[in-house]
Amino acid sequence: MPKKTYHKPGNPDFRRHRSVPGPVNRTIEQRLFEMLSPGTFASLKSVSNKGRRLRERTLTLPVMTAIVLSLVYRQMTGLSEVLRTLEQEGLFWVKAQRISKQALSQRLQSLPAHLFASLLEQVIERLNQSSAPGEVSPFWRPVRSKFPAIWLADGSTLEALKKKLHRHRGKKATSPLAGKTMMMVDAFNHRPQAAWYSPEAQSNDKLWTDSLLERLPKGGLMVFDLGFFKFPWFDAFSDSGKFFVTRLREKTAYKNLKVLGQNRYVRDELIDLGQYRSNPCHHPVRLVSVSWEGTIYRYLTNVTDPEVLSARYVSELYRQRWRIEEAFLVTKRLLGLAYLWVGGSNGIEIQIYATWIFYAVLTDVCSQVSEALHEPIDRISQEMVFRSLYFFSRAREQGRVEDDELIPFLVQYAQSFGLVKARRKRQRKKDAISRQVWSHPLT
Repeated sequence: MPKKTYHKPGNPDFRRHRSVPGPVNRTIEQRLFEMLSPGTFASLKSVSNKGRRLRERTLTLPVMTAIVLSLVYRQMTGLSEVLRTLEQEGLFWVKAQRISKQALSQRLQSLPAHLFASLLEQVIERLNQSSAPGEVSPFWRPVRSKFPAIWLADGSTLEALKKKLHRHRGKKATSPLAGKTMMMVDAFNHRPQAAWYSPEAQSNDKLWTDSLLERLPKGGLMVFDLGFFKFPWFDAFSDSGKFFVTRLREKTAYKNLKVLGQNRYVRDELIDLGQYRSNPCHHPVRLVSVSWEGTIYRYLTNVTDPEVLSARYVSELYRQRWRIEEAFLVTKRLLGLAYLWVGGSNGIEIQIYATWIFYAVLTDVCSQVSEALHEPIDRISQEMVFRSLYFFSRAREQGRVEDDELIPFLVQYAQSFGLVKARRKRQRKKDAISRQVWSHPLT
């Protein structure tokens, strides 16, 4: 009998990449070029992280931007592959030329990463101003109209450097991690709204609380998990006219002030947090308790008026928080953020911002597909839209479509490409339970 082979369980973020780069997509490249205009490069070129002008060189900011974006959107396996492609074909707005791998590696270590952070900020701003937000299901339209922004915030630890870098191979669990990234994305179309990076993998999520709150517009609502749980931050939301939804940490002391409504499944009440602490919350908050298949889930919000945000929307918004995990999944597994090009924190930070720049443009394409198909944006599969770009490139090479016909092409073949997610049995079950829980009015 043949000997059985067993595959060792591993991190699913790490998958074997293709051996050749993906095809050129002129529509995506033109969209990225519109978001990253040459004028922007000229304004950023004059300043470095030390306040000095950057020297004129071959690997300028526009050239480096073309290289790192090509690594992401064409799914290249590493620096050697992108340099071969640059020599043979050119990349984006950069003509074909030969550059050594050593020069590129050194440039990734020396080029200020904050320049790519500025490019990401520009892309986010331009997309928010000019792009369609995408279709939203009728259920979410009332709550979306009451807040200028509904964003999700969470952090993610990047994987061990030894997975890619030779000098870390063979080391045990002590191998360093690549750091931690913090993201804030739109709750419905997943478009990035802000990104931060720390080389310390064990950084606490609360490191970014001030930055998150400052970025949220007045009247906006942020959804986050227990990693951000602290009373002063809750008060800061109320003091600044902003709102949040999160979970209640176990064993947190509170005092009931008023029951706003209840039934056999739901209890909505106004409470004071931190009854036995020296620094309790100075503003009352709402506690929404929901019994779901025998388990009680408790949510907090500083939206104290149920007419503005009902108990059901409080619960359903927190369930939307998992959408940010989908954003991390797409960037890590599909766009290759789990594989690192270089070992230094500066190069890693550049890779992070480049990945989020392309991800932002990908979400814009998904929003356009959503509106063209008249399907809610959360039903559009980002993965399948990305994979469909290959077929569009092939159709363009064969003369069947023009460069500006990406969206009509995706809409025409939406069913065969699987762009609209199927409603799985598990989701149908959750919807049935939700209807049962919320079919009883609160009294």
